[in-house]
Amino acid sequence: MAGHSQFKNIMHRKGAQDARRARQFAKIIREITVSARQGLPDPGSNPRLRAAVTAARQANMPKDTVDRAIKKAAGSGGGDDYAEVRYEGYGPAGVAVIVEALTDNRNRTASDIRSAFSKHGGALGETNSVSFMFNRMGAIRYPAAAGSADDMLEAAIEAGADNAESDAEWHEVTCAVEDFFAVRDALEARFGAPDSARLDWRPTTSVTLDEDRAGSLLKLLDVLEDNDDVQNVYANFDIPDSVMQRLSA
Repeated sequence: MAGHSQFKNIMHRKGAQDARRARQFAKIIREITVSARQGLPDPGSNPRLRAAVTAARQANMPKDTVDRAIKKAAGSGGGDDYAEVRYEGYGPAGVAVIVEALTDNRNRTASDIRSAFSKHGGALGETNSVSFMFNRMGAIRYPAAAGSADDMLEAAIEAGADNAESDAEWHEVTCAVEDFFAVRDALEARFGAPDSARLDWRPTTSVTLDEDRAGSLLKLLDVLEDNDDVQNVYANFDIPDSVMQRLSA
């Protein structure tokens, strides 16, 4: 029975991984669809679409799948029409949460997000109810092997970025939203494609959580991220390493 249980557990984990991968692909395809419709269906001429294609490549999405999504979005009258929506609210312990979604049904998505907050000790708020506690910025990330810290800093300054930080594993360049695509393209020309490049919400303050509240918040974030309409989730929390170890045990 132990062997059988272990096998079932492995199969369950694989099934969960496959489902999460499928959701990730679906979210990227939505972003590709919206990006292609808002601009030209050519990644070389559409910075947002280029970022979506890069995300697809990093997620190991087949090129044929990406090409089909772009072609479908470029076709007249075909495919779903997605709207960009941002939700804001508070999770357990007053943690501020921002949810970005692409949806073809605002009522359904709003209901799902509101339900997730209320079932996990939070409350959905009005637009701009928590975003004042975050800075909106562009963030471009490279592995440390891409170049030296001095080279990355020099390139970031020349590209018009606000900051560049490096450690033993990563370089991260941050910039104003309006400069994001220009900075990303300048860095890509020098260092190649980044590991990630995205518009981000960075909290200006954080809430330190104990084990009970951390567990409740992580359940809320999992439910939100598993929603098919949700693209990104941001929150201003800090969980001490000792608490994370207990939660992972």
